[in-house]
Amino acid sequence: MKIKMTFIAALLVAGAYILHAAKPGNAITDPKEAAKDPDFAIQGEYAASPAIGKDSRGYGLQVVALGDGKFQAALYKGGLPGSGAENNEFVLLKGETKDGKTTLTGADGATVVIQGDTATGTKGDEKLFVYDRVERKSPTLGKAAPKKAKMLFGGKGADRFSNGKKLDGKLLKEGVVSMDSFGDFTLHLEFRTPYKPNTKPGSQDRGNSGVYIFNNYETQILDSFGIKGEFNFCGALYRKKPPAVNMCLPPLVWQTYDIEFTTPRFKDGKKIKNARITTRHNGVLIHDDFELDKGTGAGGGRPEKEKGQINLQGHGNPVRFQNIWLVEK
Repeated sequence: MKIKMTFIAALLVAGAYILHAAKPGNAITDPKEAAKDPDFAIQGEYAASPAIGKDSRGYGLQVVALGDGKFQAALYKGGLPGSGAENNEFVLLKGETKDGKTTLTGADGATVVIQGDTATGTKGDEKLFVYDRVERKSPTLGKAAPKKAKMLFGGKGADRFSNGKKLDGKLLKEGVVSMDSFGDFTLHLEFRTPYKPNTKPGSQDRGNSGVYIFNNYETQILDSFGIKGEFNFCGALYRKKPPAVNMCLPPLVWQTYDIEFTTPRFKDGKKIKNARITTRHNGVLIHDDFELDKGTGAGGGRPEKEKGQINLQGHGNPVRFQNIWLVEK
């Protein structure tokens, strides 16, 4: 009876907070299908160096598809986020594709023209850069689980989660809760947001999910590529703390979270220590031993605990997961 009730509770948690329904027919989860849209080949990153953590200097450009040949872009000084960008500030460019080339302009006079895989940036008579499209990869993508780790999902079955048949080929679908409960842990998880160009960037309907620890503390998953990081964007501790760097990669690119979590401590029914969390998004530190005085968002109104489950939230958006493992401390 205890096992049955735990399973039912997990199912309820998985579906309890479906706040934003996805727009029918507006989400693509397969890169091969997305490639049929010519805008998909234009969106993405352009820079001097593709490596995360390597200073590419100069500039970094992130182009976001808006559907029907329209785009917006973030132009950073110093390189891309996590690869030289001086801070989270950027120049916003907007434009569209006409006659085989995409032209983007900004209020500061900057212009970027994209033809093929090459972006050329100018400002007045000054040439700023000529960059090729790059495909950066998280340095922890595909990281192998150590011997003492618990493999929660490795692509061959989903029985370590409620709704254990929620698979898309070898990928795990959103909207599941771990069957086991954990105390302090290190978690590695890989996720991929869908391609939804017709949904406004920053919308909570653009690849929404989250890693919800103990039904209290959420690290948001969202397609926040190329936009300003806020309290509810990708990597944020939902509505509590934005990520130090917006490390969101383009839709349908595999991304990683590496999370170290320390549970709150209680004595005689009273909390004596707050929970703490350190998070790396695509290998870049976005939360450094941050103290959580309570849960995030709706989780802030629920009792905290020293042990609990992990919920990969379902919000009506087809987010996919792979290579999930956890080491208890």
